[in-house]
Amino acid sequence: MSFGRPPADVPYLDPELSPERRAADIVSRMTLEEKVLQMQSTAPAIARLGVPGYNWWNEALHGIAQGRATVFPQAIGLAATWDTALMYRVADVISTEARAKYHHALTRPAVPGPGAGAVLPGRTAGLTYWSPNINIFRDPRWGRGQETYGEDPHLTGRMGVAFVTGMQGNDPRYLKVVSTPKHYAVHSGPEPQRHVFDARISEYDMTHTYLPAFRDAVVEGKADSVMCVYNAVAGVPGCASTDLLQKRLREQWGFQGYVVSDCGAVNDIFRNHQYTSTLGGAAVAAVKAGTDLTCGTEYRTLVEEVNSGRITEAEIDRSLERLFVARFRLGMLDPPERVPYSRISIEVNDSDAHREVAREAQRKAIVLLKNEGGILPLGRSVRRIAVIGPSADDPVALLGNYNGISSRQVTPLEGIVRQFPGVQVRHALGATYTAGTHALVSSTFLTSPGGSGGVLAEYFDNPDLRGEPRLRRVEARAYMDMGMEDPAVEAAIGHENYSVRWTGTLTPTATGEYAMTVRTGMWERTANARLFLDGEELSSGRGPSTRMTSTQAAAGPRMGGSGRVRLEGGRKYAMRLEYRQPGSGGTAQLGWIPPAAATLDEAVTLVKDSDVALVFVGLNSELEGEEMPGVNIPGFSGGDRTSLDLPEPQENLVRGAIAAGTPVVVVLTSGSAIAANYAASNAAGLLVAWYGGEESGTAIAETLAGANNPAGRLPVTFYKSADQLPPFTDYSMKGRTYRYFKGESLYPFGFGLSYSQFAYSGLSARRTSNGAEIRAQVRNTSPLDGDEVVQLYVAGGPGTEAPIRSLRGFQRIHLRAGESRQVRFALDAGELPESPVEVSVGGGQPMETIPHVSGSL
Repeated sequence: MSFGRPPADVPYLDPELSPERRAADIVSRMTLEEKVLQMQSTAPAIARLGVPGYNWWNEALHGIAQGRATVFPQAIGLAATWDTALMYRVADVISTEARAKYHHALTRPAVPGPGAGAVLPGRTAGLTYWSPNINIFRDPRWGRGQETYGEDPHLTGRMGVAFVTGMQGNDPRYLKVVSTPKHYAVHSGPEPQRHVFDARISEYDMTHTYLPAFRDAVVEGKADSVMCVYNAVAGVPGCASTDLLQKRLREQWGFQGYVVSDCGAVNDIFRNHQYTSTLGGAAVAAVKAGTDLTCGTEYRTLVEEVNSGRITEAEIDRSLERLFVARFRLGMLDPPERVPYSRISIEVNDSDAHREVAREAQRKAIVLLKNEGGILPLGRSVRRIAVIGPSADDPVALLGNYNGISSRQVTPLEGIVRQFPGVQVRHALGATYTAGTHALVSSTFLTSPGGSGGVLAEYFDNPDLRGEPRLRRVEARAYMDMGMEDPAVEAAIGHENYSVRWTGTLTPTATGEYAMTVRTGMWERTANARLFLDGEELSSGRGPSTRMTSTQAAAGPRMGGSGRVRLEGGRKYAMRLEYRQPGSGGTAQLGWIPPAAATLDEAVTLVKDSDVALVFVGLNSELEGEEMPGVNIPGFSGGDRTSLDLPEPQENLVRGAIAAGTPVVVVLTSGSAIAANYAASNAAGLLVAWYGGEESGTAIAETLAGANNPAGRLPVTFYKSADQLPPFTDYSMKGRTYRYFKGESLYPFGFGLSYSQFAYSGLSARRTSNGAEIRAQVRNTSPLDGDEVVQLYVAGGPGTEAPIRSLRGFQRIHLRAGESRQVRFALDAGELPESPVEVSVGGGQPMETIPHVSGSL
């Protein structure tokens, strides 16, 4: 695609010159007005220079968060693998799909309409990714903790380096993509206060907890970009902090890349922090501090600020040159044949090979917390399995947040049915996530006109359901997401100006009041959905008015309240859902909130008639996540949690299932620690499966069956109660995380069981001229091959702020039955105090119940 005809011999088009020289040359040819527009996240084209429009904003925490892509376990689940080599491979797959999408987008027709010059042709699919999130998950109440690698600086740093290097590639000249660690720095809630909050911490906590992972990502990982925070740190907004962005980042760590603001953070400097008296003043403060790119439009004010003498054009040039160095290093203005990554084909996107990596990642992420009497893996005597709980058959929740969507999501129920072909597997909902959270209406309650389970879906190539449908097929649910890029759907109706009709018979099992919900996507502004039962319309609305979240039923202009209706158990209702989309993209979901008591009774009855009950409970990304002003229900506020307990309907389900007398295995699905105290004490088995990504159900089922031997470890402490924690707004580490928490946890950081058993011996710990060397022997004492996560802890340290102990090394190793291996760790001199310290090597922290060896160094 041509964006203009600059002279062929200009230096900035010469690939043989350094990116720095090329950047300086191209910036020198721009007007001031052109320069400041290039410093915003949606940068317009400059046709006369051959510069295409570009959108810098792309996300990839656990897969490309745009359209169809491989969806890996959420970041907290990836951290639970404790496997840096796997993390590198995951990031390599993500960046491969990023390149595939980018180059494919260049072959597609340009996006029409205003602002089209600021995005790639066809769709936004760039090469600059605002990932990973390497903030420290210091408090389990933080809703975005799911995006991180947990509470420990060392684990976060190691996983962060692996992610950054896997994303950016190893070509000596070209970056595969740009990886942007965020949010720099000292950022971890509360979400409702993030635009005004001022984090106050000691220098010790700053350098020993909040900054190490960023230092590792920059110094070792060579991250080419960093994102600065919304909040203030010690009174100075993060994106205006010379201490963070100049002194530490550039001077101490030698950072050479560019800094991008979080979205709207420059505006926060003025409007919310009131650090400057004008928006222009905020833009000046940000650029002078080193924020080169704004996610927003605040830098448009810089033309006037330069003309008024409050900032120089040379300072503008400095930031802009950093941005164009990145674009040249990505090969954006070079002939494709010179850029090795330009040959990556779109066929690799969401491929079977990438799905296998997602499956491996989830297998390794699952943490076994309890296995009383060896109930797992399930034995051959099990012939009837009850699968209950809100996350048992929820294909949306397993995606987490900041996600794309793959062509197929495997729920736990689907995985279990497939894994146990000769066993009777039956499902009941049992409970919704909270009393106000909808559940997708599953095929259990739906019958298509042809008599099979599910609904008849009809796709039309116009937004009015006119004429004959271009595609007819039976689907399991009334659920559609255009992001899946289903080949059959795209071939039939394309991606815009379409409509869909789902019809079938809805047969509820219980009599009572149901809240029927029809949800469309968060960003939809054009779609219209209408729901009919027995020919009577229950709800309708347009765009966001149809989006019934887990906490607030929408009441649009033509919507009958919350869509509540009384249904009779066993009665068949003719169901019709119509979805019209005169715009592009789109999502539609038919859900409901059934009567709680009857839903619980149905599940408990099923449990009583089964050999084992698998109870899937937890949270979803509409309860915990990023800044959710509409969420204010018991246990949740604005994206954060106010309680660590299971929501009441799910706690009742766990208790009811256990009281039924059938052995119960509880599987927790969430992005944060859950105080599942009753399950921990009374269930026979307990696992953590996180938000497991597209292959979540397969990996869970394989683990239950013994085809996968679990070895994940907790990357966070599971507390017994939020009452054990300091105030959420207190950023001091005292009393927080395993490093400073002196109470009794439900399950400690680093904990995880296996179907194998391991023993440790032969500790050798000695100081060397470079620091220290620690060795230990680990042996698989069981008849089963398995993985062990060997962890090195060093106790204490000098000063009153030193932690109880700190993780200083880990290795995930595979040992055959009976195999023994020596593991070795090396510590730098700077990591050790001069006085003797206690060290331990084992399968977790040095506790009585965890195999380990300890000694002095």
